[in-house]
Amino acid sequence: MAGHARVAAILGPTNTGKTHYAIDRMLGYRTGMIGLPLRLLAREVYDKIVAARGPSVVALVTGEERIVPPRAQYWVCTVEAMPEGMGCDFVGIDEIQLCADPERGHVFTDRLLRMRGLHETLFMGSDTMRGPISGLVDGVEFVRRERMSQLSYTGSKKISRLQPRTAIVGFSVENVYAIAELLRRQKGGAAVVMGALSPRTRNAQVDLYQNGEVDFLVATDAIGMGLNLDINHVAFSSLTKFDGRRMRPLMPNELAQIAGRAGRGMSHGTFGVTGEAGPISEEVAEAITNHRFTPLKKLNWRSADLRFGSIDTLVASLEASPNDDRLVKAREADDLQALKALGTVAEVQARASDPKSVQLLWDVCRIPDFRGISHSEHAGLLEVIYGHLHQRGAIPDDFLGRQVNRIDRTDGDIDTLSKRLAYIRTWTYVAQRKAWVHDESHWRGLTRAVEDRLSDALHERLTQRFVDRRTSVLLRRLKQKEALLAEVNDKGEVTVEGEFVGRLEGFRFRQDKDATGQEAKTLKTASLQALAPHFHLRADRFYNAPDTEMDFTEQGGLMWGEQAVGKLAAGDDPLKPRVVAFVDEEAGPDVAQKVQRRLQHFIDRKIAALFEPLVNLQKDETLNGLARGFAFRMVEAMGILPRADVADDVKALDQDARGMLRKHGIRFGQFTVFMPLLLKPAPTRLRLVLWSLAKNLDIFPEAPPPGLVTVPNTPGTPAEHHTVSGYRAAGDRAIRIDMLERLADLLRAQDSRGGFEANPDMLSITGLTLEQFADLMGGLGYKAEKGEREKVRAVDAVVPEADAATATEQDAATDGAVPVEDTPVMDAGQEGVPGTDAAPAAAPDAADIPEAAAEMPDDAVAPVADTPTDAPAETPVPTNSETEIDPGAAPDAALAGPETEVFYIFTWRGNRADRQPRRDGGKGRREGGKAQGDRPRGKGKPKGKGQPRDAGAKSFQSRPPKKEKQIDPDNPFAAALMGLKNKD
Repeated sequence: MAGHARVAAILGPTNTGKTHYAIDRMLGYRTGMIGLPLRLLAREVYDKIVAARGPSVVALVTGEERIVPPRAQYWVCTVEAMPEGMGCDFVGIDEIQLCADPERGHVFTDRLLRMRGLHETLFMGSDTMRGPISGLVDGVEFVRRERMSQLSYTGSKKISRLQPRTAIVGFSVENVYAIAELLRRQKGGAAVVMGALSPRTRNAQVDLYQNGEVDFLVATDAIGMGLNLDINHVAFSSLTKFDGRRMRPLMPNELAQIAGRAGRGMSHGTFGVTGEAGPISEEVAEAITNHRFTPLKKLNWRSADLRFGSIDTLVASLEASPNDDRLVKAREADDLQALKALGTVAEVQARASDPKSVQLLWDVCRIPDFRGISHSEHAGLLEVIYGHLHQRGAIPDDFLGRQVNRIDRTDGDIDTLSKRLAYIRTWTYVAQRKAWVHDESHWRGLTRAVEDRLSDALHERLTQRFVDRRTSVLLRRLKQKEALLAEVNDKGEVTVEGEFVGRLEGFRFRQDKDATGQEAKTLKTASLQALAPHFHLRADRFYNAPDTEMDFTEQGGLMWGEQAVGKLAAGDDPLKPRVVAFVDEEAGPDVAQKVQRRLQHFIDRKIAALFEPLVNLQKDETLNGLARGFAFRMVEAMGILPRADVADDVKALDQDARGMLRKHGIRFGQFTVFMPLLLKPAPTRLRLVLWSLAKNLDIFPEAPPPGLVTVPNTPGTPAEHHTVSGYRAAGDRAIRIDMLERLADLLRAQDSRGGFEANPDMLSITGLTLEQFADLMGGLGYKAEKGEREKVRAVDAVVPEADAATATEQDAATDGAVPVEDTPVMDAGQEGVPGTDAAPAAAPDAADIPEAAAEMPDDAVAPVADTPTDAPAETPVPTNSETEIDPGAAPDAALAGPETEVFYIFTWRGNRADRQPRRDGGKGRREGGKAQGDRPRGKGKPKGKGQPRDAGAKSFQSRPPKKEKQIDPDNPFAAALMGLKNKD
């Protein structure tokens, strides 16, 4: 029956339907077997036949996979794994031109010569095999099939200019990864297909391409072996490859095999080069397009008549030479190298002492080197496997379990997972061999499950690294000219078609920073196209938003909630700044104008509300003459004028003019002319911004924290910064101008020529310690002389009635009272003394008193002793010797020494810092409080540590003494302040 069987060679270029023809012929018989060049292609054909006939009658046999149902009728195999002696009705061998392959050619040649079907045998391949087949196979029938579409050469193109549905071919893993990474950045990503991938990973990657999630495929020459994909163009990134031994140029028929993947079915295809690949010559390009190649004359061959008498006998049979000129002895393959290596091992030689053991050794040597390691390492693994099989008859479960468990991990990068996949393929191959393991079904299932998990993890890593789903989705939508759906959440995050693309900050789109190059351009185009309606909706919502949702920053920015929507710019009038809206050009002029108008309304109303006294002053038509000119300067200075800058103008104002200005809230202070309502935190903050804009400053000074009476005077800070902030620099600190005027009111009642000490009211107003207050007074033009004296304790103040008169006299000498005759009248006409308004000083606001008290530090108020006046006399201390003190007994007061306190005497030194008041007829003073020829002063001058001061001469004035301000008993600091007064 076999003698009447049909033997046919279906030859022709790619895309002729040869493989489909063979499958149809096989399914026409009861049984059949087809051999395919790749495990990937075998799985593809298996899936097709299963879809047609069901899984119960289809078997899949590859080196690492074996699916054999009990009633298998159709066998799909790799060429190396085709079982012999099956007696199938049909046998087909695909890609038969691989008989000339240096690595695997001898296997295909063996199938060509020895594998036959009972009724029909088909060999599918290239026209170049016509001569060898006709010479080696008797009675063969040749069938020529023409290509269903045309193939043309397009030359060289940059990767960035390649059109979608392109496959780029590389010949190394590094080259494939580099191209895929470039495509991810420029085109949204690519699928990766390599022969080393498992079928599961390869199919998942192909699905990415076939489903349109990515438009590019990067592959090795594995796609040339029958993989049917929707490819329009094939681009070669190189025209050379490493064949396992050396780098060599690709032959024209090899290029044609790969280029022919372009144009499937009736669709025409193109091919070309890209990257660093040089152009294909015209002769080669014409040969590829016309499918004319040099016929093959020699096929690789290795003897199938193996003799297993000994290792040497087996090696000799494998190295036998062919007896046909059309056959050439194949070069030494990996399995023969492994056999020779193991044949030199003494233990292996001892075990392989009979034909059965030698055949087992040969089967072990045929385990492929999936790991791609060195020959010696691979031989070492084979030696271990052979030892287990020969000694125990099977590989121990515990050994195999350790190997599999070590590999069963899905962490790591692409290279790590690829290596684990290569390792598991070795044990998957072992588990597929009959009788090599104890429980075949268990180990086959386990190794397959591990391979599937690793395959899924590798697919995920490949996708994460080489596919930017966001860019690919947006590119596909743009290409299809569909309306893109954009969404903006409460946080301003923008998603287009479900992919995060950036943030919408106000009316400006901030693109995702991770996007670069072509990807960034694609994202921006798609995002702005999708955001167009959102800009208009947001502009309408912003225009109708209340002013409470808006604010300005201390650097002139304009905020809508937490989003910057504009900034202030200098205008013609300091009180009328311009507005610059932050709106993307793509939002359109309508949106920009609407945002700009709303911001202008906001800032105009804010200025009118916070600067109402100033606006009213500006609009007052009743002001005329000098009053109108002074009002203009007040508006120009935004409510604060140092008195020294307008001293002449103030002098020129009559009482009527001053009265008209006071009606607008202007206060003429000793140091500053100001409007108290504009010293509040909100007007101060706005005044600093408007003033900075008018001065064209790059960095605006920040407003002091609200509620502080004094703030640090940072070195290098211009004085005008403090003035606009509502403060005046004095020493190391700056004091708020309204509190400075209250302090000035207290200082006018003191003897500034004879000297005075700070009283509790002064410290309360400033909220400073005594040392800080002394520095502040120095900054205001006063000289502070420091001294020490014995501190009067509260318990010492209790004296018998008999000594009351004496105590009264002592108090009169030291109470610090200054005769009113010596108190200078501090007006604007006195040379060297700060001027003040002739009118009575305005009474401070009652609301300022708690504020000042609240800001006063704890050390500004001396604690009042809580000792009752009727306290019993102290228990006398036992008298001891001057040098001996009982243990635990308190030291005598004489030994402890008197407790001292620091105090300052303040005198006016004039406007010049080096000016010293002289009252000794021109004789100078020495530093430290001692003087030559000093006459007594009213307060007395410190004579040294603990020395009393002499009473000075009295002075008189015509006006009655100023009534001392009563302390509010409801003030929480009243008790502390009263204690300080009683102490003084």
